[in-house]
Amino acid sequence: MSDEKTTPAEKPTAQFADLGLADSLQKAVEKMGFESCTPIQAAGIPPLLEGRSVIGRARTGSGKTAAFGLPLLQICLDSKPGPVQGLILAPTRELALQVHTALETYAVGSDLRILAIYGGAPYPPQLRALRHGVDVVVGTPGRVLDHMQKGTLDLSSLKMLVLDEADEMLRMGFIEDVETVFAAVPDDCKAALFSATMPPPIARIAKAHMNDPLVVQVESKEASSDHIRQVWMRVPQEHKMEGLLRLLRSEDHDAVLIFARTRKGCAEVAAELSRLGFASDELHGDLSQAARERVLERLRAKRLQIVVATDVAARGIDVAHITHVVNLDLPQDRNTYVHRIGRTGRAGRKGTAVTFVTPRENRKLQDLMRILKLTITQVDVASDAVIARRQQKGLVDRMGEKVEKLSPHAVSFLDRVMEERGWSQADIAAVALELLARSENVNLSLPEEELPPIWARSRKQTQRQTKPQRMHKQPPSGRGEGGHVELFFPVGRFGGVEPGDFVAALTKQAGIPPGVIGRITVVDRKSFVALPQEFAERVISQHRRLTLRGEERPVFLAKPQGDRPPFRPRRGPSGNYKGRGPTTGGWKGKKQS
Repeated sequence: MSDEKTTPAEKPTAQFADLGLADSLQKAVEKMGFESCTPIQAAGIPPLLEGRSVIGRARTGSGKTAAFGLPLLQICLDSKPGPVQGLILAPTRELALQVHTALETYAVGSDLRILAIYGGAPYPPQLRALRHGVDVVVGTPGRVLDHMQKGTLDLSSLKMLVLDEADEMLRMGFIEDVETVFAAVPDDCKAALFSATMPPPIARIAKAHMNDPLVVQVESKEASSDHIRQVWMRVPQEHKMEGLLRLLRSEDHDAVLIFARTRKGCAEVAAELSRLGFASDELHGDLSQAARERVLERLRAKRLQIVVATDVAARGIDVAHITHVVNLDLPQDRNTYVHRIGRTGRAGRKGTAVTFVTPRENRKLQDLMRILKLTITQVDVASDAVIARRQQKGLVDRMGEKVEKLSPHAVSFLDRVMEERGWSQADIAAVALELLARSENVNLSLPEEELPPIWARSRKQTQRQTKPQRMHKQPPSGRGEGGHVELFFPVGRFGGVEPGDFVAALTKQAGIPPGVIGRITVVDRKSFVALPQEFAERVISQHRRLTLRGEERPVFLAKPQGDRPPFRPRRGPSGNYKGRGPTTGGWKGKKQS
């Protein structure tokens, strides 16, 4: 590759009609509504049609399937019938099926036979198709190599070999399989390699197996993603589900793809979203191939709103209406991040990528931005006021749609009610609006608090609030500095509660603005929450019990420090003391004298 040439492709400079495609391919492209080529198509198709090898460096969603698929089909049409003429390697079953579907769409009107082979699918149909003869095979490296070793896949007449998303094959450990396939193809076989990034092992394969390749660089930056809005939010690990719900309820979105690190995490998040009324499902490696295909089909048909997936299972998802990608966990490396966000903003559309970052991951985030040479902007987790405004706007918009199609029966019924009851139109409209809002769980009151929930605030935002003092610094009156007192709950860590549970209970059940909630102290069997005195008295007078994690718990005004009994450690069965001391961090088994 020392004499390689690089062709930039910043703008679509060609029309499909000018490429010299076969009539059947040109008609298929026109039927799909394609006229102008995307940059990767304009730069990649002509040299491939001329018989050159090409390295295409383009992000996902840039139209690269047509960039290598149309030339490959053209070569097969120009070749004599025989064994397999074209082979496309894809890293996952989903991507192989996606490419197979696209090629079949392009090949409508021709007699080309295209077969997808991948792990998880039964062997007999694949074996029958290979015996009867196929022109193009699209497959995963493992299953392709398996057929080669069994002698059921003959590559002796192969004219073109394509590696799609080569960098992902490297990450998934398929490089040795790819090397074996390259070694089995004829010397005059042309190759096309497409990848969003170009790690050194991929560059070595290209240098070893591709003769004088033309390098097509679509964007000036390797991971260009100007069409995707990239933001991050500070979300502690224990509050990620609440952060996700606030995101979904505060932004306008179509389909959403959520990335979780583990299969168990996928299942738990999808189940919780379904319980809360979202049309969601999970996508991970434990699902059968048929189940995975059903999930993707429902997503494409817009019967699913949200899919929660692992990285491997999400490869090959090409759904135009995915508007948001959410990283519940910070990706471990640059390639994972690039491929994740590439699931949105497909084919030039706009998209949004949101990454949740825990307070301990700030350094990792900075390293990721430095490696990618881009800035990911921090945004606040949506406040209750932001969510309420969006819900109210959505309610009014839906009402506007109904106003345009207002039934005359509704108008006559309204006139009759006004005449019989003597109510005004404003009274009836207000009552109807309140009933509608209640049925759709829309908050008609606008919370005064504009800041995000207390757990998501930055240090600067936290400093704006009055800082309450810890309980042991309160004077005997029970009041703390700044007029704060503490509420006492007889439940702690052993009861499975966390600080966020008290914030949720006080804000949603007692109507306390989240901005006034002070320090929350949770110990083994009890908890304390600092509030301004007026709010604490309101809670005590109006709510004797609050629901925490599905169980009602009593709430009291905490006693002043001087009235509390001193801390006494408990003895274990052997006579040793257990538990933690107030300052020393605990006893270590030595019996006290």
